[in-house]
Amino acid sequence: MKRITAAAIILGLSVLISCSPAPKEGGSEGIPYIDTGVDTEAWALVPAGEFFASQHSHETMVDYDYEIMITDLTNAQYAKYLTEALEAGSIKLVDNRILGYYPGDEFHGYNHEVEITAGDKLHMPLGEPGCRIRYDEDGFTVEKGFSNHPVVMVTWFGAKACADFYGYRLPSEIEWEKAARGTDERVYPWGDELAHDQANYYSNRNLTEKLFGEFIPTTPVGYYNGNTYNGRKTTEGKSPYGLYDMAGNVWQWTGDIYHYQHLRYMRGGSSANYEYNLTVWMRNSASPDHYGINIGFRCVRDPQD
Repeated sequence: MKRITAAAIILGLSVLISCSPAPKEGGSEGIPYIDTGVDTEAWALVPAGEFFASQHSHETMVDYDYEIMITDLTNAQYAKYLTEALEAGSIKLVDNRILGYYPGDEFHGYNHEVEITAGDKLHMPLGEPGCRIRYDEDGFTVEKGFSNHPVVMVTWFGAKACADFYGYRLPSEIEWEKAARGTDERVYPWGDELAHDQANYYSNRNLTEKLFGEFIPTTPVGYYNGNTYNGRKTTEGKSPYGLYDMAGNVWQWTGDIYHYQHLRYMRGGSSANYEYNLTVWMRNSASPDHYGINIGFRCVRDPQD
């Protein structure tokens, strides 16, 4: 089995979405459903305490407990949210585009900073290739076979609005990284080595083509749990707190708003990225109205009784 060690990682590389290989989109007629057995409604507790943040392992304190979803938000969960939010009037559907109000950000006029004003912002473009959610006379539905795949084609505005709707929030970069890494100095969420069958990334030997007969950017959430599907064994890829897909599958929006710029940051890497993009410290950025077939999110919340 081929493994990539920490020594083989290219260090200090800044990554942009445009630099990732662009996969061919497919699956317009639906795909077979794969049940991973992972509970998409489950949350994991991340206790307060220090951990090693960043590539250089800086001791960093998180002085509160929080809970984080063990999987990325799925298409089924986001479609449910859209139904409830539309009924509540917190979003609107205009020309097959989901829009919602955002109060804007404070503008400081830094070089290259773009002002984000108050107004309706794009949450998701329904009907575009890669979007697995539809709206018709039956309401919001999910394309066949994709209900437990991570939702994609959602902007930062759309991710934040969903989290806010339920009283959750998008994780800060520090919250995300601690949940992915735990309290040691590991490189990936599961350790220091990466097997080709441990995550959905560019070098995993065309796994989705073998599963679905064509390239599909996403695998079901929690797919890499050590189980065997259609004769193909996976290597478990959980983080120390039991989280799945914290490396690979889709980039995940984080919630930080930095006062000197308009960009929003993502963590985790995707199926379009190489090994070094899957490290726990790697980050990516885009404007908050950006969306793509490799971008999703998960939520955090205060501990529940």
